[in-house]
Amino acid sequence: MTITISGTGISRGIAIGRAQRLDDGELEIYEAAIPKELIEDEVARFRRAVHTARQQLKAIRNSIPEATSADITDFIDTHLLMMEDSMLTAAPIERIRHEHCCAEWALKSQRDELAQVFDEMDDPYLRTRKDDIDHVVTRIQRILIGEKAAGAADEKHTLEGTIVLAHDLNPAEAALLQHQGIAGFVTESGGPLSHTAILARSLGMPAIVGTHITPQHIRDGDTVILDGSRGLLLADIDEDTLKDYHRQQRQQKKHQVELKRLKNEPAVTADNIPVNLFANVELLEDIRAARQSGADGIGLFRTEFLFMNRNDIPDEEEQLKHYLALIRSMRGLPVIIRTLDLGADKECGASEKRNCPNPALGLRAIRLCLNNIELFRPQLRAILRASAKGPVQMMIPMLSSSSELDRVIELIEEVKQQLQDDGLAFDRNLPVGGMIEVPAAALSASLFARKLDFLSIGTNDLIQYALAIDRTDDSVTYLYDPLHPGVLKLVRMVIDACQQHLTPVAMCGEMAGDPRYTRLLLGMGLRQFSVPPTSLFEVKDAIRRCDTRLLSVHIDKILASDDPQQIHAAVDDLNTLH
Repeated sequence: MTITISGTGISRGIAIGRAQRLDDGELEIYEAAIPKELIEDEVARFRRAVHTARQQLKAIRNSIPEATSADITDFIDTHLLMMEDSMLTAAPIERIRHEHCCAEWALKSQRDELAQVFDEMDDPYLRTRKDDIDHVVTRIQRILIGEKAAGAADEKHTLEGTIVLAHDLNPAEAALLQHQGIAGFVTESGGPLSHTAILARSLGMPAIVGTHITPQHIRDGDTVILDGSRGLLLADIDEDTLKDYHRQQRQQKKHQVELKRLKNEPAVTADNIPVNLFANVELLEDIRAARQSGADGIGLFRTEFLFMNRNDIPDEEEQLKHYLALIRSMRGLPVIIRTLDLGADKECGASEKRNCPNPALGLRAIRLCLNNIELFRPQLRAILRASAKGPVQMMIPMLSSSSELDRVIELIEEVKQQLQDDGLAFDRNLPVGGMIEVPAAALSASLFARKLDFLSIGTNDLIQYALAIDRTDDSVTYLYDPLHPGVLKLVRMVIDACQQHLTPVAMCGEMAGDPRYTRLLLGMGLRQFSVPPTSLFEVKDAIRRCDTRLLSVHIDKILASDDPQQIHAAVDDLNTLH
């Protein structure tokens, strides 16, 4: 009888192969006192471990073919840079010297302190960047205690064609395993927004996280099926199931080849309705991927990355430089720049630490900016000045009330007057939009649609807040459901309000980038999507195959249902319409 193990599918596709478990369980680190006369020896041992970790990462990077996407090598470069950061190299040495503890414990203590900082961040995406610290720390810890890292170059067993099972994988390990020819991977921990998940999607490698696999379920050498689309791992497979999955796999490979032909094709439905298909980017390096995928523009540029991993705050000129580079790279295509969406506390080096018991509901995004005008004003000036050089739009995150919006508009007008007084150019008609991420904002969508030039539905936070779950917590991610009837009603309210006020509306969350929901969203009236560059071809294909004239009856039934199972089944049926 086929065994089915469920997890969170983070990268679609089917992989079939023999299972190979990597011994990468969580490390147990214990405190040990170091005699005063041996302290410098312990410091030297820590430095050797850091040096060895760097050499390992450089070896992994050098083993990846030059033709490999920059997205992949960037992950490894990021970890190499982190190993140069004093927070992970000098600070543990200070702990060894002052606390007379072993190197492993000093590094663990430093990791725990840094992890707390990330845990207090509000943005789920940024919060998952704690994974990068864990990956770097774990690599050093394994060297200190004499263990090998997963996917080490001297791995004796052959990994080609295998489906790797592991407790967790960092991006460097996943990149190396892909280079060694694995068919896919399954981990016990991890979330859909981790760098490893992003990497898996970039590589097109099927993957599942959060499965909580135990050894008795799967043995090394067992033939298993990894269904990344459904988040399933199958073992003890009967012949008919195996034959069916081989058929599906052949169809998917053929489909992927066909999708790349869509780059220069317009995003138009089968009944000739044009759709705007934009890309979400966070780094200037992502722009290349957006252009290669034929994006109509940038629908979401996350500016918080200019403020991260540094001890100071970028000034107006530095921010302007980045925005101008973005505009030049997009060569006349529209660019929507989102203002700072960081949480409370200390992401910006100059901020003072605050006690925030629930940061997701605390001083974040526009609340933070309005609470710290000196942080916000330079960004407003930089975005407005950039608007003189190209088709820029400004987007405000996490709006929740009219008074909040009124204050933002007042500030923008003040900054415009200052720029005019300073003799600096800007677009006087710069479109200003807002993100609908809070249920209260969705319920008040008519207000925001009336006062703003455009809206964008941020489904990641909207779903999180509507369902009261932390989607980075793998113990509750099973509750994260974009098709929850309450979520669909909120999305429909926003779209209807925008149609009533003739205000453009887009969606820029993960839901927009999942082609399983494209027909549903088109049927609900959405005509602008902003998606990760890696999802753009699949969403465009779904748009071009959709005849919106056939959707209305099905959409009404879906939105009238209160049964999540019925909704999921109805959406599956919707995707089979021709």
